[in-house]
Amino acid sequence: MGAGYETDGFYDEMFAGPAQPRAGYRRIYDRLNELGAVELLRRHEQAEGMLRDHGITFAVYPDEQGIEKVFPFDVIPRVISARAWKRLEAGLQQRVQALNLFLADIYGRKRILRQAAIPPEVILSSPLYMREVDGLPAPRGIRCHIAGIDLVRDQRGEFLVLEDNLRTPSGISYVLANRHVMKRVLPDLFAGYPVRPVEGYTHLLLRNLRWLAGSAVEDPTVVLLTPGIHNAAYYEHLYLAKQMGIELVEGPDLLVDRDQVYMRTTRGLRRIHVIYRRVDDDFLDPIFGRQDSVVGVPGLVNSYRAGGVVIANGLGNGVADDKAVYTQIPKIIRYYLDEDPILPNVPTYLCALDAERRHVLAHLEEMVVKTVDGSGGYGMLIGPHSTRKERELFRRRIEAQPRSFIAQPVVSLSVQPVIDGGRLRRCHQDLRPFVLTGPEIEVIPGGLTRVALRRGSLVVNSSQGGGSRDTWVLGAGPAAIEGDTGPPPASDA
Repeated sequence: MGAGYETDGFYDEMFAGPAQPRAGYRRIYDRLNELGAVELLRRHEQAEGMLRDHGITFAVYPDEQGIEKVFPFDVIPRVISARAWKRLEAGLQQRVQALNLFLADIYGRKRILRQAAIPPEVILSSPLYMREVDGLPAPRGIRCHIAGIDLVRDQRGEFLVLEDNLRTPSGISYVLANRHVMKRVLPDLFAGYPVRPVEGYTHLLLRNLRWLAGSAVEDPTVVLLTPGIHNAAYYEHLYLAKQMGIELVEGPDLLVDRDQVYMRTTRGLRRIHVIYRRVDDDFLDPIFGRQDSVVGVPGLVNSYRAGGVVIANGLGNGVADDKAVYTQIPKIIRYYLDEDPILPNVPTYLCALDAERRHVLAHLEEMVVKTVDGSGGYGMLIGPHSTRKERELFRRRIEAQPRSFIAQPVVSLSVQPVIDGGRLRRCHQDLRPFVLTGPEIEVIPGGLTRVALRRGSLVVNSSQGGGSRDTWVLGAGPAAIEGDTGPPPASDA
């Protein structure tokens, strides 16, 4: 099955060399070879059928075939050793702790800005910094309750943080569904692997959401607020609400009266204490944000301000997702925690700074250029794959609005094989672990591994042809399998 598979040029997470699987993948490799190409193709089709039946889909608005698609799935799991995960977990907890302190500060006393520990203009000029929520209280002192932190693995096998998602991060439904599907279509693949479970995510999330209501509320009512069926992540909203046993609501289902939020039901109005919102800040309340919003709830922000309801995630978190602010996060960690970052950023140039902008403009053909508020893999320049015309367009855009752009050297993302017509073909991948902040900061053992299925592509987003696979974090102890972590030892290089 591995005949002709390339293993040079990139860090391959599964193979150390031709037909030489790393320690964490040896049993998987042997079992896949035993099954053979025909049987693997059958099980692959079975897996995608299960995902379709469970409604685990995403929407692509311009797609002429309809808005609903199954997220492509590969049956070869990604394996992360207990040793590698221990470091990732510590780094993610550190990062989210510092970001919560940062959000509380910049919407409160603003110590980090007054002391100029980071350039104040980077924060204050962010289009995602919301002055309207300045001084707004954060229940339990937490503004980011659910975070998705995107990681990549470079040519040495080192994990780097690519970006932060602290507003309405999506993708956890794929994590849960992928594990469910893998256990059904390839249950024997788990034999001998101490794979840590991910199924406790929704229980932990619901526990944290109920905790936010405060001890004075004996039995809080929690709802999930969705923009509706046409949202790209609607099926995730539906899935999570069902798994948590809470109501999935849209804006017209809720109303605000005397700073309290109520849900319309067939039995009358029911008080809502906590809203897990998957609606963007600007659309959440037409009085507060966009007046043309039809998915928000009039008066919701005033209710939040008065303590009548808790909203998770909090308002204004987008400033921490700003890719210009991302460049400052190592300093933010040192400022609030007096610690060096455990997980480094990808080296990044901030075009708002003259010297860094000059360097970017002189090396556009080598850079990945992104807008500071972009997402979904859209609006980027990938220098080595760009035309002269595209580079000139970005040059003019950068010169006109330098604060709107950052640039990074092309990271040689790690690869792992996918099954393609009975053969193995290598594809680049990233990882989005999910971090929940409640009484403690907890990282779900695994995350969403997104795979760039288009040949040669570095873009893993589902909207750009990406897929996913199950992510196995191995438990520690006698049964743990090591050897797939970080830069491999010389014998496994």
